[in-house]
Amino acid sequence: MAAARRSWAAVAAGVALAAAAWLGGPVAVAAPAAGPVPTAPGVHPGVQTRTAGAQCTANFVFTDGAHTYLGQAAHCSGTGSSTDVDGCTAGSLPLGTPVEVAGASRSGTLAYNSWLAMQADDEADPDACAYNDFALVRLDPADARLVSPAVPVFGGPRGVDTDGVRPGEVVRSYGNSELRGGVTLLSPKVGTVLGSRGGGWSHDVVTATPGVPGDSGSAYLSPDGSALGVLSTLQFAPLPASNGVSDLARMLDYARAHGMGGVRLVSG
Repeated sequence: MAAARRSWAAVAAGVALAAAAWLGGPVAVAAPAAGPVPTAPGVHPGVQTRTAGAQCTANFVFTDGAHTYLGQAAHCSGTGSSTDVDGCTAGSLPLGTPVEVAGASRSGTLAYNSWLAMQADDEADPDACAYNDFALVRLDPADARLVSPAVPVFGGPRGVDTDGVRPGEVVRSYGNSELRGGVTLLSPKVGTVLGSRGGGWSHDVVTATPGVPGDSGSAYLSPDGSALGVLSTLQFAPLPASNGVSDLARMLDYARAHGMGGVRLVSG
């Protein structure tokens, strides 16, 4: 039955992506609800998260000196459809919403969501509205000792990338969508930057196997191993099956200016 549920989930995801392709717009890549998939022990970048049934992938580890956080995409707690990607208008679950974290003994708590922050601030920058897709899940203190900040397979991050990337540069990522049915050999990804958009808010990348529903929020590393961004969308331009990666430096600056002043990346 679990295999059947995953199969139908994959079909549903494919239909949604095909419809979005026909409409010409990007889609968020959170996966529909399905059964859990085993992951490596402990809490680290790349573990699965689940918010009200929607499965995503955690990116990096953060701290404010008092609490430990996992990053995920803001749209992972969205309440609309997969094509609702404007963070200034799309609905979202409230702060305080429980978030299941693979490897943790207790649920985390949604502590920051860029969509909610932009709506509370009446954000008018269309680039921020389109690409600021970042959330922080505060882990229960009992799970702090279980956390490793290292990205599986690739290691890092070595700080936050602050100067962006150029077309042709190599990026690395680790996704953990349940639609792969637990085949973790498909989780590591190496790809190429196609370009950037939104004044640097987002980077278009293509990898050997693209990010799929459930990979939302995955960490992307720059060529030097620094934290570049967060997987946000599956796109159909400039290249079919390319991904939109929201820029972490910009999103982290926004979070600090909107209630998360002391938060910083933990290097791996």
